Amino acid sequence: MQIFIGIGLVVVCVFGGFMMASGRLIALWQPSEMIIILGAGFGSMVIGNSKEVLLEMKSQLKAIVSKHPNETEVYRELLTLMYQLLDEVRLKGLKALDEHIEAPSQSSFFLCYPSVEENPLVLTFITDNFRLLSMGKISPHELESLLEHEIAVMQEDMLKPAHALHRTGEAFPGFGILAAVMGIIITMQQLDGPLSGIGVHVGAALVGTFIGIFMCYCLLEPASSAMESLVQRRIAMLECVKAIILAHLRGKMPLLAVDAGRKTMEPNIKPSFVDMEEWVTNPAM
Repeated sequence: MQIFIGIGLVVVCVFGGFMMASGRLIALWQPSEMIIILGAGFGSMVIGNSKEVLLEMKSQLKAIVSKHPNETEVYRELLTLMYQLLDEVRLKGLKALDEHIEAPSQSSFFLCYPSVEENPLVLTFITDNFRLLSMGKISPHELESLLEHEIAVMQEDMLKPAHALHRTGEAFPGFGILAAVMGIIITMQQLDGPLSGIGVHVGAALVGTFIGIFMCYCLLEPASSAMESLVQRRIAMLECVKAIILAHLRGKMPLLAVDAGRKTMEPNIKPSFVDMEEWVTNPAM
Protein backbone atom coordinates (compact mmCIF):
# COMPACT_ATOMS: atom_id res chain seq x y z
CA MET A 1 0.00 0.00 0.00
CA GLN A 2 2.78 2.44 0.93
CA ILE A 3 4.45 2.15 -2.46
CA PHE A 4 1.19 2.93 -4.27
CA ILE A 5 0.64 5.97 -2.03
CA GLY A 6 4.13 7.17 -2.96
CA ILE A 7 3.52 6.67 -6.69
CA GLY A 8 0.19 8.48 -6.37
CA LEU A 9 1.85 11.44 -4.65
CA VAL A 10 4.51 11.64 -7.35
CA VAL A 11 2.00 11.52 -10.21
CA VAL A 12 -0.47 13.96 -8.64
CA CYS A 13 2.16 16.50 -7.60
CA VAL A 14 4.24 16.41 -10.79
CA PHE A 15 1.44 16.43 -13.31
CA GLY A 16 -0.97 18.39 -11.10
CA GLY A 17 1.63 21.12 -10.67
CA PHE A 18 2.20 21.15 -14.43
CA MET A 19 -1.52 21.65 -15.02
CA MET A 20 -1.70 24.36 -12.32
CA ALA A 21 0.93 26.26 -14.29
CA SER A 22 -1.44 26.16 -17.31
CA GLY A 23 0.32 23.22 -18.88
CA ARG A 24 -1.60 20.87 -21.15
CA LEU A 25 -1.12 17.17 -20.49
CA ILE A 26 -1.54 16.38 -24.18
CA ALA A 27 1.75 18.20 -24.78
CA LEU A 28 3.54 15.50 -22.76
CA TRP A 29 2.17 12.72 -24.92
CA GLN A 30 5.09 12.06 -27.26
CA PRO A 31 5.09 8.35 -28.20
CA SER A 32 8.20 8.61 -30.35
CA GLU A 33 10.22 10.08 -27.48
CA MET A 34 8.97 7.36 -25.13
CA ILE A 35 9.90 4.61 -27.58
CA ILE A 36 13.43 6.00 -27.93
CA ILE A 37 14.01 6.43 -24.17
CA LEU A 38 12.29 3.30 -22.86
CA GLY A 39 13.67 1.15 -25.66
CA ALA A 40 17.23 2.37 -25.14
CA GLY A 41 16.97 2.12 -21.35
CA PHE A 42 15.50 -1.32 -21.01
CA GLY A 43 17.42 -2.60 -24.02
CA SER A 44 20.69 -1.62 -22.33
CA MET A 45 19.51 -3.44 -19.20
CA VAL A 46 18.99 -6.63 -21.24
CA ILE A 47 22.42 -6.26 -22.82
CA GLY A 48 24.23 -5.66 -19.53
CA ASN A 49 22.68 -8.32 -17.30
CA SER A 50 22.27 -12.08 -17.30
CA LYS A 51 18.93 -13.82 -17.67
CA GLU A 52 19.08 -14.87 -14.01
CA VAL A 53 19.51 -11.28 -12.83
CA LEU A 54 16.61 -10.10 -14.99
CA LEU A 55 14.33 -12.86 -13.69
CA GLU A 56 15.28 -12.09 -10.09
CA MET A 57 14.65 -8.40 -10.78
CA LYS A 58 11.16 -9.27 -11.98
CA SER A 59 10.60 -11.32 -8.83
CA GLN A 60 11.83 -8.56 -6.52
CA LEU A 61 9.79 -5.87 -8.28
CA LYS A 62 6.73 -8.04 -7.84
CA ALA A 63 7.61 -8.50 -4.16
CA ILE A 64 7.94 -4.77 -3.41
CA VAL A 65 4.48 -4.01 -4.82
CA SER A 66 2.87 -7.01 -3.13
CA LYS A 67 1.47 -6.94 0.38
CA HIS A 68 4.29 -7.40 2.87
CA PRO A 69 3.87 -10.10 5.53
CA ASN A 70 3.70 -9.05 9.17
CA GLU A 71 7.39 -9.13 10.10
CA THR A 72 6.67 -9.50 13.80
CA GLU A 73 4.64 -12.64 13.09
CA VAL A 74 7.31 -13.96 10.72
CA TYR A 75 10.00 -13.62 13.38
CA ARG A 76 7.69 -15.09 15.97
CA GLU A 77 7.40 -18.24 13.87
CA LEU A 78 11.13 -18.29 13.12
CA LEU A 79 12.21 -17.94 16.77
CA THR A 80 9.65 -20.49 17.94
CA LEU A 81 10.73 -23.00 15.30
CA MET A 82 14.40 -22.57 16.16
CA TYR A 83 13.62 -23.03 19.85
CA GLN A 84 11.72 -26.25 19.19
CA LEU A 85 14.50 -27.61 16.99
CA LEU A 86 17.17 -26.82 19.58
CA ASP A 87 15.04 -28.22 22.38
CA GLU A 88 14.69 -31.44 20.39
CA VAL A 89 18.46 -31.54 20.04
CA ARG A 90 18.87 -30.99 23.79
CA LEU A 91 16.52 -33.85 24.61
CA LYS A 92 17.35 -36.39 21.90
CA GLY A 93 20.51 -35.26 20.12
CA LEU A 94 21.17 -33.99 16.59
CA LYS A 95 20.20 -37.30 14.96
CA ALA A 96 16.60 -36.69 16.09
CA LEU A 97 16.40 -33.85 13.57
CA ASP A 98 17.26 -36.00 10.57
CA GLU A 99 13.63 -36.68 9.65
CA HIS A 100 12.84 -32.97 9.89
CA ILE A 101 15.76 -31.47 7.98
CA GLU A 102 15.75 -34.13 5.25
CA ALA A 103 12.04 -33.64 4.46
CA PRO A 104 10.91 -30.30 5.90
CA SER A 105 7.76 -30.33 3.77
CA GLN A 106 6.65 -33.37 5.78
CA SER A 107 8.06 -32.30 9.14
CA SER A 108 5.69 -31.84 12.07
CA PHE A 109 7.89 -28.93 13.16
CA PHE A 110 8.22 -26.99 9.92
CA LEU A 111 4.61 -27.45 8.84
CA CYS A 112 3.47 -25.61 11.97
CA TYR A 113 5.29 -22.47 10.79
CA PRO A 114 4.26 -21.64 7.21
CA SER A 115 6.14 -18.32 7.14
CA VAL A 116 9.37 -20.31 7.39
CA GLU A 117 8.33 -23.45 5.52
CA GLU A 118 7.21 -21.35 2.52
CA ASN A 119 10.39 -19.24 2.51
CA PRO A 120 12.94 -21.29 0.52
CA LEU A 121 15.86 -19.00 1.37
CA VAL A 122 15.47 -19.32 5.15
CA LEU A 123 14.31 -22.94 5.02
CA THR A 124 17.36 -24.05 3.04
CA PHE A 125 19.69 -22.07 5.30
CA ILE A 126 18.29 -23.74 8.42
CA THR A 127 18.24 -27.30 7.09
CA ASP A 128 21.68 -27.07 5.44
CA ASN A 129 23.36 -25.82 8.60
CA PHE A 130 21.70 -28.34 10.90
CA ARG A 131 22.76 -31.00 8.42
CA LEU A 132 26.30 -29.63 8.61
CA LEU A 133 26.26 -29.82 12.42
CA SER A 134 25.05 -33.41 12.34
CA MET A 135 27.84 -34.53 9.97
CA GLY A 136 30.70 -33.87 12.35
CA LYS A 137 32.28 -31.68 14.97
CA ILE A 138 32.90 -28.07 13.96
CA SER A 139 34.05 -25.22 16.16
CA PRO A 140 31.94 -22.06 16.60
CA HIS A 141 34.77 -20.01 15.08
CA GLU A 142 34.94 -22.19 11.97
CA LEU A 143 31.17 -22.18 11.51
CA GLU A 144 30.94 -18.43 12.05
CA SER A 145 33.52 -17.84 9.32
CA LEU A 146 31.65 -20.18 6.94
CA LEU A 147 28.27 -18.57 7.63
CA GLU A 148 29.61 -15.03 7.25
CA HIS A 149 31.06 -15.93 3.87
CA GLU A 150 27.88 -17.73 2.77
CA ILE A 151 25.63 -14.82 3.77
CA ALA A 152 27.96 -12.29 2.11
CA VAL A 153 27.88 -14.23 -1.17
CA MET A 154 24.08 -14.59 -1.00
CA GLN A 155 23.65 -10.89 -0.25
CA GLU A 156 25.89 -9.85 -3.12
CA ASP A 157 23.97 -12.09 -5.52
CA MET A 158 20.56 -10.90 -4.29
CA LEU A 159 21.59 -7.23 -4.64
CA LYS A 160 22.57 -7.60 -8.31
CA PRO A 161 19.04 -6.76 -9.60
CA ALA A 162 18.83 -3.62 -7.44
CA HIS A 163 22.25 -2.48 -8.61
CA ALA A 164 21.34 -3.18 -12.23
CA LEU A 165 18.15 -1.13 -11.88
CA HIS A 166 20.11 1.64 -10.17
CA ARG A 167 22.61 1.82 -13.04
CA THR A 168 19.81 1.90 -15.58
CA GLY A 169 18.00 4.59 -13.61
CA GLU A 170 21.14 6.72 -13.53
CA ALA A 171 21.41 6.40 -17.31
CA PHE A 172 17.81 7.47 -18.05
CA PRO A 173 18.50 11.24 -17.96
CA GLY A 174 21.17 10.55 -20.59
CA PHE A 175 18.67 8.62 -22.70
CA GLY A 176 16.31 11.59 -22.27
CA ILE A 177 19.01 13.89 -23.62
CA LEU A 178 19.55 11.45 -26.50
CA ALA A 179 15.87 11.72 -27.42
CA ALA A 180 15.98 15.50 -26.99
CA VAL A 181 18.97 15.84 -29.30
CA MET A 182 17.22 13.74 -31.93
CA GLY A 183 14.19 16.01 -31.52
CA ILE A 184 16.36 19.09 -32.06
CA ILE A 185 17.79 17.52 -35.21
CA ILE A 186 14.22 17.17 -36.49
CA THR A 187 13.52 20.77 -35.45
CA MET A 188 16.52 22.05 -37.42
CA GLN A 189 15.01 20.47 -40.52
CA GLN A 190 11.89 22.58 -40.00
CA LEU A 191 13.57 26.00 -39.68
CA ASP A 192 12.03 27.21 -42.92
CA GLY A 193 8.55 26.34 -41.63
CA PRO A 194 6.13 28.37 -39.48
CA LEU A 195 7.31 29.47 -36.04
CA SER A 196 4.47 27.58 -34.31
CA GLY A 197 5.65 24.34 -35.90
CA ILE A 198 9.19 24.92 -34.64
CA GLY A 199 7.82 25.49 -31.14
CA VAL A 200 5.94 22.20 -31.25
CA HIS A 201 9.08 20.29 -32.24
CA VAL A 202 11.22 21.98 -29.57
CA GLY A 203 8.57 21.19 -26.96
CA ALA A 204 8.50 17.55 -28.06
CA ALA A 205 12.29 17.39 -27.75
CA LEU A 206 12.18 18.80 -24.22
CA VAL A 207 9.59 16.18 -23.26
CA GLY A 208 12.30 13.60 -23.90
CA THR A 209 14.49 15.21 -21.24
CA PHE A 210 11.52 15.30 -18.86
CA ILE A 211 10.75 11.59 -19.39
CA GLY A 212 14.36 10.61 -18.70
CA ILE A 213 14.54 12.62 -15.47
CA PHE A 214 11.08 11.45 -14.35
CA MET A 215 11.90 7.79 -14.94
CA CYS A 216 15.18 8.09 -13.07
CA TYR A 217 14.29 10.04 -9.94
CA CYS A 218 10.58 9.29 -9.59
CA LEU A 219 10.41 5.59 -10.51
CA LEU A 220 13.59 3.60 -11.05
CA GLU A 221 15.79 4.97 -8.27
CA PRO A 222 13.04 4.60 -5.61
CA ALA A 223 12.30 1.10 -6.91
CA SER A 224 15.99 0.23 -6.66
CA SER A 225 16.09 1.46 -3.04
CA ALA A 226 12.96 -0.56 -2.22
CA MET A 227 14.58 -3.68 -3.68
CA GLU A 228 17.71 -3.13 -1.58
CA SER A 229 15.54 -2.79 1.52
CA LEU A 230 13.76 -6.03 0.60
CA VAL A 231 17.08 -7.85 0.31
CA GLN A 232 18.28 -6.45 3.64
CA ARG A 233 15.14 -7.74 5.35
CA ARG A 234 15.70 -11.18 3.87
CA ILE A 235 19.36 -11.21 4.89
CA ALA A 236 18.40 -10.10 8.41
CA MET A 237 16.47 -13.35 8.86
CA LEU A 238 19.58 -15.32 7.92
CA GLU A 239 21.64 -13.30 10.40
CA CYS A 240 19.08 -14.18 13.07
CA VAL A 241 19.35 -17.91 12.32
CA LYS A 242 23.14 -17.64 12.21
CA ALA A 243 23.27 -16.04 15.68
CA ILE A 244 21.01 -18.75 17.12
CA ILE A 245 23.01 -21.64 15.67
CA LEU A 246 26.33 -20.17 16.83
CA ALA A 247 24.98 -19.59 20.34
CA HIS A 248 23.78 -23.20 20.41
CA LEU A 249 27.19 -24.41 19.28
CA ARG A 250 28.81 -22.42 22.09
CA GLY A 251 26.75 -24.39 24.60
CA LYS A 252 23.88 -22.00 25.31
CA MET A 253 20.53 -23.41 26.37
CA PRO A 254 17.79 -23.20 23.70
CA LEU A 255 16.13 -20.13 25.24
CA LEU A 256 19.41 -18.21 25.49
CA ALA A 257 20.41 -19.28 21.98
CA VAL A 258 17.14 -17.97 20.59
CA ASP A 259 17.70 -14.76 22.55
CA ALA A 260 20.96 -14.31 20.63
CA GLY A 261 18.86 -14.26 17.46
CA ARG A 262 16.37 -11.84 19.01
CA LYS A 263 19.19 -9.37 19.62
CA THR A 264 19.87 -9.14 15.87
CA MET A 265 16.32 -7.97 15.07
CA GLU A 266 15.52 -4.37 14.18
CA PRO A 267 14.32 -2.29 17.14
CA ASN A 268 10.87 -1.62 15.68
CA ILE A 269 10.01 -5.33 15.58
CA LYS A 270 12.26 -6.76 18.32
CA PRO A 271 10.25 -8.19 21.22
CA SER A 272 11.34 -7.97 24.82
CA PHE A 273 12.97 -11.04 26.37
CA VAL A 274 9.76 -11.73 28.30
CA ASP A 275 7.63 -11.55 25.15
CA MET A 276 10.05 -13.81 23.30
CA GLU A 277 9.98 -16.32 26.13
CA GLU A 278 6.20 -16.31 25.97
CA TRP A 279 6.35 -16.87 22.19
CA VAL A 280 8.61 -19.89 22.27
CA THR A 281 7.30 -21.60 25.38
CA ASN A 282 3.63 -21.11 24.50
CA PRO A 283 3.56 -21.32 20.68
CA ALA A 284 -0.21 -21.90 20.56
CA MET A 285 -0.94 -18.51 22.12
